[in-house]
Amino acid sequence: MVLENLYAGTADRDRQVVERLEGDFDRAKRILFPNLSDWTQVGRVLACLLACLAANYHYEKIGQGRLTNDALIAVSAERVGIRVITANERDFSRIAEFRGFQWQVTVL
Repeated sequence: MVLENLYAGTADRDRQVVERLEGDFDRAKRILFPNLSDWTQVGRVLACLLACLAANYHYEKIGQGRLTNDALIAVSAERVGIRVITANERDFSRIAEFRGFQWQVTVL
């Protein structure tokens, strides 16, 4: 999901940077994929979280889809004991209200 987000948000002129990053992580065997348990846990977290967000923050469908990807990142990272480093404080702080995981905000 991280690579998907990077590719989707990268202009054509900067795409080589993301491709290089993908290659580096692949060679180092640092690519993490959600497993069945991750998907199940995310579904459970989102059932509560989305109801709360829809009521309190008026989240729309597009926000919910983005939140699903972020929740998968959080749960997958938690499973292997790694910290999520993100510039997306808004969504990850909301996920952290319902699911404990290590994360920190970075400034881009």
